[in-house]
Amino acid sequence: QVQLTESGGGWVQPGGSLGLSCVASGGALSFKAMGWHRQAPGKAREEVAIRTGLGITRYADSVKGRFTISKDAVRRVVHLQMDSLEPEDTAVYYCYYKDWDETIRWGQGTQVTVSA
Repeated sequence: QVQLTESGGGWVQPGGSLGLSCVASGGALSFKAMGWHRQAPGKAREEVAIRTGLGITRYADSVKGRFTISKDAVRRVVHLQMDSLEPEDTAVYYCYYKDWDETIRWGQGTQVTVSA
C-alpha cells in the first residue's frame, strides 16, 4: 500500500517562493505519474504539475514558467518549486500518485497562502 507524505507550503507574499515535497513509501518502486493538484475555496480540484514515470512533465497553463516539478534520482520523491507566487495560487495542494494499474492516491493536503 502506497502512502504519501507531504511537506512544505505555508504563507508567502506575492512574488515570493515556496517549495513542496511528497514522499511515496510502500508499494512498487516505480509509478506511472506523480505530482500535484490543488483546490482553492469554492473551486474544483485542478491539476498543477505532473511528472510521469518516464520523465515527462506537464503543467497547468496558469503555472507554466513559474512552477517546476522535479524528482529525486532514486527515491519516489517529487518536489514542486513555486516561484513568482500570486494570490490566485492560494489553495490546498495535494500530492497525486498514480500506480501502473491506474490506482490513484492522494496526500493529506498542505495549505499554500499567498497574500500581502
